[in-house]
Amino acid sequence: MEVIGITGNATALSARPRVVNVGALFTLNSAIGRSAKPALFAAVDDINSDSSILKGTKLNVILQDTNCSGFLGTVEAMQLMGRDVIAAIGPQSSGIAHVISHVVNELHVPLLSFGATDPSLSALQYPYFLRSTTSDYFQMYAVADLVEYFGWREVVAIFVDDDCGRNGISILGDALAKKRAKISYKAAFTPGATTSDIDSLLIGVNLMESRVFVIHVNPDSGLTIFSIAKRLGMMTNGYVWIATDWLPSVLDSSDTVDPDIMDLIQGVIALRHHTPDSDLKTKFTSQWRSLKYKETPKFNSYALYAYDSVWLLARALDAFFDDGGNITFSDDPRLQDDNGTSLHLKALRIFDQGSKLLQKLIATNFTGLTGQVQFDSEKNLIHPAYDVLNIGETSSRLLGYWSNYSGLSTVAPEILYTKPPNTSTSNQHLYGVIWPGETTTKPRGWVFPNNGKPLQIAVPYRVTYAEFVSKDKGPEGAKGFCIDIFEAAINLLPYPVPHEFILYGDSRRNPSYNNLVNDVAQNKYDAAVGDITITTNRTRIVDFTQPYMESGLVVIAPVREIKSSPWAFLKPFTWQMWGLTGVFFLFVGAVVWILEHRMNHEFRGSPRQQLITIFWFSFSTMFFSHRENTVSTLGRLVLLLWLFVVLIINSSYTASLTSILTVQQLSSRVQGIDSLISSTDPIGIQDGSFAYNYLIDELNVAESRLRILKTQDEYVNSLQKGPSGGGVAAIVDELPYVELFLSNTKCIFRIVGQEFTKSGWGFAFQRDSPLAVDLSTAILQLSENGELQRIRDKWLSHNGCSGQTNQMDENQLSLKSFWGLFLICGIACFLALVFFFCRVCWQYSRYSAEGEQHDIEEPAPPRPVRRSIQSTSFKNLIDFVDKKETEIKEILRRKSSESKRHPSQVSDGQSSSPT
Repeated sequence: MEVIGITGNATALSARPRVVNVGALFTLNSAIGRSAKPALFAAVDDINSDSSILKGTKLNVILQDTNCSGFLGTVEAMQLMGRDVIAAIGPQSSGIAHVISHVVNELHVPLLSFGATDPSLSALQYPYFLRSTTSDYFQMYAVADLVEYFGWREVVAIFVDDDCGRNGISILGDALAKKRAKISYKAAFTPGATTSDIDSLLIGVNLMESRVFVIHVNPDSGLTIFSIAKRLGMMTNGYVWIATDWLPSVLDSSDTVDPDIMDLIQGVIALRHHTPDSDLKTKFTSQWRSLKYKETPKFNSYALYAYDSVWLLARALDAFFDDGGNITFSDDPRLQDDNGTSLHLKALRIFDQGSKLLQKLIATNFTGLTGQVQFDSEKNLIHPAYDVLNIGETSSRLLGYWSNYSGLSTVAPEILYTKPPNTSTSNQHLYGVIWPGETTTKPRGWVFPNNGKPLQIAVPYRVTYAEFVSKDKGPEGAKGFCIDIFEAAINLLPYPVPHEFILYGDSRRNPSYNNLVNDVAQNKYDAAVGDITITTNRTRIVDFTQPYMESGLVVIAPVREIKSSPWAFLKPFTWQMWGLTGVFFLFVGAVVWILEHRMNHEFRGSPRQQLITIFWFSFSTMFFSHRENTVSTLGRLVLLLWLFVVLIINSSYTASLTSILTVQQLSSRVQGIDSLISSTDPIGIQDGSFAYNYLIDELNVAESRLRILKTQDEYVNSLQKGPSGGGVAAIVDELPYVELFLSNTKCIFRIVGQEFTKSGWGFAFQRDSPLAVDLSTAILQLSENGELQRIRDKWLSHNGCSGQTNQMDENQLSLKSFWGLFLICGIACFLALVFFFCRVCWQYSRYSAEGEQHDIEEPAPPRPVRRSIQSTSFKNLIDFVDKKETEIKEILRRKSSESKRHPSQVSDGQSSSPT
């Protein structure tokens, strides 16, 4: 079909040719073609009628119909390239785009595609391919964000097995992997698949675990899938359907949609190209019904991209001509020989300045019906965005938007572009969804496969500690503490979990738990149930449930009883504690003596008597038997605080001594993991335990020191023999095993030191298994309702040992427990002494000043040596301090009275003297 304005391109050099040929290539009778054709010719008419855009040059569109056929489409494309077109618009088929892109690369003809969304059509491989619509690369990342937003981990991809379908789903797999999700199954069907083929395909995927289906197909055949899914009961509660932009392309092209069709797709989530509202878009919408070649009452987003593609070319041509560009073609010498070259191929000619036009196209920036039309460095349109729709019974609802700028949001992307980007999980929002079956409850997204195959669960075939897990002759095949926990958790799930236990091991020795976890990671088993320790390395390859048993590594060793000593009464305190306590007894006694000496006759006497009083009073406070009374306020405060300190020390001493004399004291040559590592003695390890690698890799223990112990008898024999007898100095094992071992051996061995790792036991599942999350919730419920403890009592209710070995140094009370009390007491004594001496100095200053005044004013014969404060000797100060408080007060009172009387006597004497 050819629409000719004026014949032919100008073959001679001309600044502005009258007409330029533009090719258009797509399937006319398709959902995309029926919208694109009227829009394309409307754009041509608008451009040709606008003298300001091409300044007299007209566009001549040569339209080729690809007829939904890759072969015919390629032939039509080759014919189109032989018409000396300066650019081609289309195709909508990614398969044809791959073929024709090779041709335009050779002919230097830009190819503007508004419908080929295959992400593998890259600008590096096809430099003359320019996508004027949004690549499926971004659409697949939008789907991945939806999957992550709703918390699903697996999807089934249903797609057409062509370039667009395969490459789009490949990108989806990469995008999901970044979200820790995956495509569990790729259900592909041929482009011409029959209803029977699609029926068989859907029956197969319905037997699988995932209930999240991503539909990436062609607009013209997509509804057939939903029709069959409806008949198979796959459009009900529990199912999730996510459709790419093909579904809105079908719905938007119809004025009114058949209610039967809407019933088929109720609850589907679909993506549609986001085109912001504008006056241009509103005007185009109002003019749609009057456009020529219109076949549908409405249009889809591809009509807008087709319209903008023509305007993109026109603006680039205008810039091309303004820059001196010319429309000329030259023959390709490779196609002009006579060695059987087809006449059609000889018609293919090279556009001489095609590269210049391409650069103008890439540099063009304008606002069209789809928003801002501008290309980034990879020749993709900037600001890719989609509307997220929820299909209802009569129409679709807008749930929100997706853009690569801010992810999922209920705010339009053009508003978010003015703000800083934020793609954090907390910033992702959508409105509520009505799912298939008209429910608002989010589907779980998976069920157990309905193919008759139960869950394959590996169970360690243990030789030792059969209480945890062991073989059972019953139908389940396994029993034990771990099995009961798993079954109780399974019973709490709101859905059945068919499963069977498979014993892992040869029954001669404990299996390697690392190998067991690796087999789960490699999909040899669906899960592993047993006493499996959660370690860092294991969490990298499998998912664990919530721990149902606390665990950690401890050291067990032989112990001996410590016999009582005649000096046991000294053991409660360290020697530093004894020394400081004795010093404080003397210090507090001296302080109280100083504070009481001036006013308490019980603290006076000869020096020998006072020294005895200090010692007696100091140490008698230990038993609260001091007979001296305190009368000063400061002395009473200091004594009250000191008696409190003595009470604490006495109580602590009594408790510690009681423990030493009454509790059995045990000692071991191994004090804990540190002393064990620093020695060169052999260390016992349970067969199959992760402790073997932990000691070597984390604690740098030589592998030659480790001894593998397979049974509890080997535990006992190795510990009793010791290093000198060919045994081991100690055994490193997990706490649950050790507690059971000590109980079984009547506690002849003990735990030494502290637990030096913290971990737990959990059930291992393949990565991203939803069952791991549900079982974790069930385990928490078992813990809350007490069922977990009841199961433990059933299997592990044995008499425990009294505890760890008691190290004497650890039981002794040291200064670190009491330095606060001593500090407070010392500060109180210091403050009391400061206050006391300040008071004494004040009294002494009054005493000396009044004495000096009395000496000056006394009408007695002058003394040979005049007393003053400066000449007061230290001995006089000591004598003053040694005086009783009552004597000092009496002296000060008497001197004060005399000083008042003396001036009056002097005055009387002067008045009565003779003249």
